[in-house]
This record gives sequence, C-alpha cells and structure tokens, in this order.
Amino acid sequence: MILHIDTAVHSASVCLADSEQILGTAMNPSEKESASWLHTAIQNLLQKNKHTLEQIEAIAISAGPGSYTGLRVGMAAAKGLCYGLSKPLITINTLQMIAASADSSLAQLFCPMIDARRMEVFTALYDGALNEVMPSTNMIIEESFFKKWLEEYSINFFGNGSVKATAVIKHQNAIFTTVKSSAVNMVSLAREKFEQHQFSDLAYTQPFYGKDFHSSISKKNY
Repeated sequence: MILHIDTAVHSASVCLADSEQILGTAMNPSEKESASWLHTAIQNLLQKNKHTLEQIEAIAISAGPGSYTGLRVGMAAAKGLCYGLSKPLITINTLQMIAASADSSLAQLFCPMIDARRMEVFTALYDGALNEVMPSTNMIIEESFFKKWLEEYSINFFGNGSVKATAVIKHQNAIFTTVKSSAVNMVSLAREKFEQHQFSDLAYTQPFYGKDFHSSISKKNY
C-alpha cells in the first residue's frame, strides 16, 4: 500500500492505493494553502479507508518540475512521513505523471507541458509506454519547436503549458488535448519503482525545480 502526494501543479492531491487498486483520493479545492490542507487530507483519507500511517509501505511524491512553493511543501511532507515511519521514499517526475493521464492511443509520442512564465514551459517527450524519449527540460516555445520530431512522429501536446503552444506549433502531426492529472496518475509508476526497489535517498533528495531555459532543441535518434 502506497501513499501518493502531488503538490507540483494546480491543486494538491493525495491518493491511497494497494498495488493498482485505488482505495481513495482527495484533492484540495483551492490552488492555495496546500501546506495547511495536506496533512489533514492524508489523515482523513486514511481514516475513511480504515487504515493507519503504519500500514503504508512507501510514500510517493511528485518531485517536479512545477511550482517552487508546492514542490517544497510536498517534499517536506513526504520526507517527514518517511523519516517518522521508517518507510522508503519514491520520487516521480511530474511530467511523467502528467503523461500518464493522457490517452496513449492518440499519438506516437506524448509531450506534457507545465506553464512557467511568458512563453516558457517545462516539458519532456514520452512514448506510449511512458519511456522517456527526450529528458525533462525548460524551454522557450518558438516556431521551430519540435519541428524535427514532428516530421517523423505524431505528438500529443497537453498540460497547462500547451495552451500557449497552440499559437506556435502548427504542424499537421501536432495534436492538442486536455487532460486532468493528479496523484492517481502516479500509482502505476510508483508501484513499478517499489517492485524494483528504486527508492530515493531521504537525506539528499530534493525537488527538481528546473534549470536555465533553452530556446531550441535538436532531435536525437529514437
């Protein structure tokens, strides 16, 4: 049984799952005050499902990129629980979590985008099995954005950062869709890491805030 926490983008959410079975979820109705909402939400979620913190086998956290404040709140809560319960920590890339919410049948590649500021986004590319094709990067959207990729593959763009990309990316292989992501979309990813014992070091794990923005990107072999 794993507790999943997402505070990286939009409203915070938590999900309790036993393997692939979703036991319960909760989402903050406000995009603010995640810090005061989170611990109460976790307690209520456990009580509603008649479980205790001691029964949790691991805690998974959406580790970024995303909101600076939100990432700090979520990571602090997850690490605090792991320390107190002596449970392992599982970190999930937020972009991969968002990609997991998309319909895998719509395109060959999937491009989640998180809005940064102006024409900037956090983004990455995944295939239908959620394997990383292009690593997470911070980028300024330009007219040539993903042009080389789009010449060979259909790409589904989604996430709150994709809205401003619609005016720039006009290729026929570009598909824009709307998705709703939450801690629920971490379940399969976290279970796989748990089974492979891919745990993060509690002492040194930090949120991924992102790096300097890049104005262009080249296509690698895929």
